[in-house]
Amino acid sequence: MTKDVIALTPKMPDTWALLAGLYAGGPGLTVDTGNDGAVVQLCAADGRPLVSLEAPLLVQVPGEAERLLGGQVPVPEGAFWWTEARASTAAPEAERLAGSVAGRLTTLLGGTAWPPGAASTDVVPVEQDAEVTARPAAGGAHPTVDVLTESTAVVMCDRPLIPLSAWLSHILRAAVESRRALQIVTPPGVRLSLPLRTALTGAPNRWVVKDPDCGYYDGLSGAVLRWQDGTFAPARDAEGRAVVAEAFSTPSPASERQLIVAFRTVHNADEKLVIGRALEAAWQALTGAAPAGWGTAEPINLPWSARQLTDLARDRAPEPTHLLAVGDPARPALAGLRVTRVERGVAVDATLTLGYGASEAPPLDAVEALAETLADRHGLAHLLVSLRRGRRDLAVPGHFEAPPIPVSYTLGAAGVSAAGMAHASRPPLALRPTPLGPAAEPALHYALGDGTDAGAWPVLERLMAHIEAGSASAP
Repeated sequence: MTKDVIALTPKMPDTWALLAGLYAGGPGLTVDTGNDGAVVQLCAADGRPLVSLEAPLLVQVPGEAERLLGGQVPVPEGAFWWTEARASTAAPEAERLAGSVAGRLTTLLGGTAWPPGAASTDVVPVEQDAEVTARPAAGGAHPTVDVLTESTAVVMCDRPLIPLSAWLSHILRAAVESRRALQIVTPPGVRLSLPLRTALTGAPNRWVVKDPDCGYYDGLSGAVLRWQDGTFAPARDAEGRAVVAEAFSTPSPASERQLIVAFRTVHNADEKLVIGRALEAAWQALTGAAPAGWGTAEPINLPWSARQLTDLARDRAPEPTHLLAVGDPARPALAGLRVTRVERGVAVDATLTLGYGASEAPPLDAVEALAETLADRHGLAHLLVSLRRGRRDLAVPGHFEAPPIPVSYTLGAAGVSAAGMAHASRPPLALRPTPLGPAAEPALHYALGDGTDAGAWPVLERLMAHIEAGSASAP
């Protein structure tokens, strides 16, 4: 398991500052690199990896340090450099060594370190273990993978909130390419960021939570887990059924809610296309402001720019592009985007999640106007809006969270045309949709409720079956 120490500095860590940091263990340590040079690893003379130092990242988005680290440490004003030192708990000296690396950086460059009290400038002596010899990571594994088997890459983490960092993104990609699962093991009480929770969705990837009563359980499904054949898999009772951990049954907070806005837009693949305008319109309609920043991992570090986002997607085409966006700290909001090439051009799938406290009302009255804007100006294919009980800060706890309840569904003009206007506008339900957008090619907006009645789910399922039947029977 690793312990992370993060240096937040107003100045970029240059070569001399990094060398001073890496000298925290004295001259007897060795240095190695990994992940195409993006990770510098400090190792004992006997080959044991002690500290992995990530490439410094310039964070230009307000509120990101507070979102991911809490308000425990003062953050440098304006843009700042984020440098992570990850200590392996396999060596007792490693955590102090990581703190000394971060402390030397902040002493030379200013700023502060997280967690509070971790930084120092001490030289940390490291004892050599004569029984250990260095060996390369199997299969080209990332240097911070703790266990690598034929089927699984296991990463052990211990910090209050675990984000979808650049190194975790790299491990996830490598796991997919090698047909392995990524399983993240944490102590109880840890939370995941929403982007990391989304990335781990679906077996065989798992969030494995240690539990004093049952050993381990899946933090997203609650299934009790056992280490079996080189991976964490569900334990079974006498009838062969999965067992749910008691710790998972803690209810979601009743006073906080999350509004989830998921939509797809389809565009012509031409030089005029600017990806992100639809997400920008949704953000503006629901919060009164544009997104604050975007990036490919957390911390989300770049100021919002739909054109820069588009340039990155073009550079990666025809491969899909996955991106993140974050809002102003005053209104918790996170979005994930997936840009793909499709037969009709370019499809952008976006899911925007916004958090609301007990005294804050989600802007449900703005949803229909947003649907019309997306249908009229942004090539809307479909839009599903739902509401759930969940944390205002959008962090994901390791216990049960109630599923979202549909609020509305909007079918874009192309979908209406495929199903037939007469068929799509008359579902066998007590629903009468509202036409939106151009009269000649309207979208249809179906209001399903206020997000409090779970009976909206079977209504949505019947509506979708009706629309699909119309599309299937079209000539």
